[in-house]
Amino acid sequence: MDASGSPAGLRRALPELYRAGPAPVLVDVPDLPFLRIDGRGDPNTSAGYAEALQALYAVAYGVRFALKRGPAAVDAPVPPLEGLWWVPDMTLFDVADKSVWLWTLQIPQVEAVTGELVAAAVATAARKGAARADAVRFERVAEGRCAQVLHRGPYADEGPTIAALHAFIAEQGYALAGTHHEIYLGDPRRTAPERLRTIIRQPVAHA
Repeated sequence: MDASGSPAGLRRALPELYRAGPAPVLVDVPDLPFLRIDGRGDPNTSAGYAEALQALYAVAYGVRFALKRGPAAVDAPVPPLEGLWWVPDMTLFDVADKSVWLWTLQIPQVEAVTGELVAAAVATAARKGAARADAVRFERVAEGRCAQVLHRGPYADEGPTIAALHAFIAEQGYALAGTHHEIYLGDPRRTAPERLRTIIRQPVAHA
């Protein structure tokens, strides 16, 4: 990840991870730093989801501004939101019943970010009223071997894209391992549903 931290910067530094097409591919995801927050419930209706999203962005922007003011003056715009989605028994996963979904929201960070800097941003966000700011954590994650594909269109229409990705995984001799992962390249508040772009990523293991 380069110092810019922007969506374009991510694509330049890790093109195989943040550029995807309609054909599934295998990628190797290295150890990367993230701001993360967990929760449960329907992302469309849950107050907890809205609070988590607000807290995550409050801390992420606090980190960004602190980096810009720091001695190295790193300009690191906030990258795209990412989400991990699952239920305790994935054989019972039902897209129609989102009330039982578990999720982790995360935003990748540049290497200049430290735990101390995040702790200060969390404290500031909490002081300014972000309800779940103290639930935001800073940690490194290495997903390893994954398969991914680009979905174009509404989130509700991801089913065939996910099915094609899972079929590709089986064809390559792998099995699903880990959590369904989405990277949101479009802002649903400003982008028409049919123009949304989402990278769907799935960790795998040898079958």
